[in-house]
Amino acid sequence: NLFTGDFDFEKLGIGGLDAEFNQIFRRAFASRIWPAHIIQQMGIHHVRGMLLFGPPGCGKTLIARQIGKALNAREPKIVNGPEILNKFVGGSEEKIRELFADAEKEQLEMGDNSMLHIVIMDEMDAICKQRGSVKDGTGVSDSVVNQLLSKIDGVDSLNNILLIGMTNRKDMIDDALLRPGRLEVHVEIGLPDLKGRLQILNIHTKNMQKAKRITPEAVKKIPIIAEKAKNFSGAELEGLVKAASSFALARCLDVKDLNKAPDTKNLMLQYADFEQALDDVEPKFGAHSQELKAFYRNGFVPYGDSFDMMMSTLERLVEQVRSSDRTPLMSVLLQGPTQSGKTAIAAKLAVDSGFPFVRMISADEMIGYSDTSKCQMIHKAFMDSYKSPLSIIFLDDIERLIDYVPIGPRFSNAVLQTLLVLLKKVPPDEGRRLMVLGTTSSPHLLEDLGLVQAFGVAQSVPLLDEPKDVCEVLRVAAHMSKDDARGIAKAIKSKPIGIKQLLMVAEMAKQGTTSDDPDGKGKGSVDVNVFMECLHTVGY
Repeated sequence: NLFTGDFDFEKLGIGGLDAEFNQIFRRAFASRIWPAHIIQQMGIHHVRGMLLFGPPGCGKTLIARQIGKALNAREPKIVNGPEILNKFVGGSEEKIRELFADAEKEQLEMGDNSMLHIVIMDEMDAICKQRGSVKDGTGVSDSVVNQLLSKIDGVDSLNNILLIGMTNRKDMIDDALLRPGRLEVHVEIGLPDLKGRLQILNIHTKNMQKAKRITPEAVKKIPIIAEKAKNFSGAELEGLVKAASSFALARCLDVKDLNKAPDTKNLMLQYADFEQALDDVEPKFGAHSQELKAFYRNGFVPYGDSFDMMMSTLERLVEQVRSSDRTPLMSVLLQGPTQSGKTAIAAKLAVDSGFPFVRMISADEMIGYSDTSKCQMIHKAFMDSYKSPLSIIFLDDIERLIDYVPIGPRFSNAVLQTLLVLLKKVPPDEGRRLMVLGTTSSPHLLEDLGLVQAFGVAQSVPLLDEPKDVCEVLRVAAHMSKDDARGIAKAIKSKPIGIKQLLMVAEMAKQGTTSDDPDGKGKGSVDVNVFMECLHTVGY
């Protein structure tokens, strides 16, 4: 029998990959369990190659290394891609031939009774790039690919070999390697779902559960931790357990006297340690909420009926993406004058959505980048979002992203075309949903470029023009008294004002009122004349 009788993937430290293992077993191993004459009668060949691909830390290398323990086969040969390369001419190709030498010898001696030989190649994209793409003058990369092709599926191809390749960059590997007959089984090892995260957490806490180094409450609440750890990869879940353990270990040390023996008796991992660790470990494909919360760090003011109606509309669109199978892609453009709070609204919406993947793409991250680098960065953010079941991408200040200036007019056509394509691209995998939020202060300019039309919904964010709205913002966010807020609202009712500008001027006017503010909490009275003077200072 090809498989050992007592193997259990959880015992091997592999969790959350049941569906992937079913696919690997069906495609790569099922035919090898049958007698050779049956396979000949069927007129088929065994699968000789398999490619495991996906984001880093999801268990590709772990699967390949542990799969040999579950099989009655020769000890797998494990090689990292860069180790193949050799400084001597022909050295790299010779190393490829050596990997297959034992299998060739046994095939000649034993024929169809030969045992299975497994060759595991990690970081395969390092040596199997598209032929012609590497301009190093030596042609080594092309020769390595050619040698590998001839060994897997050449004139004297072997039937007792299984090559397992692993990569984070499937797009870089030569097409000839990926066709049926070569690396024909492509298995995406993606982020674990809730059930998978629970399995992985149980694997990594198994020893401490046996040794009773974890409280019963924490064991009971592991499903809650798995629920909170959305979009964590297997490696990040291991890091989460390590981070939680570090809190428990530090608690039982006397930091003032490190010569003192640790308190081993009271060393117990608690649920609170996991909660602290969730703040410590941030997943690569997670929601960077701290970065977004900075955009409304001074509070968020629902200042009137028009604002409530706008937020209600936006929240309904978020809910549509979350619950409707017919809306895999939703794009919303927030348009309005500068200082009207568009970025804060989009950031608040993204954080409150609870979507596991949130990415912000803004011009400040791309200072000094070439157009090609900008396109690659934007493309990567969208590709990453397709790996998560629910995602939000936030394109802040779109005219800055495309380098738009009215003089000329000048803009980056490459970045513009990238955005136009990606804004209409529906997530390729079933069950994946994406919401794109964009902000702009110049919708009339973007309209000529076709960007406004690329968004499904356009929502206007107006300036404050109602005295009662101005009064509410000053009272709630600037902590002014009702009378002061009313007086200022009456004084500026002739011209609309942006909420950001209003709050900045209120803060400027309050700087001279410390005598009326003994607590220093910014709740002192503000003179209307001082406020108006500050308003004129900022060019209102």
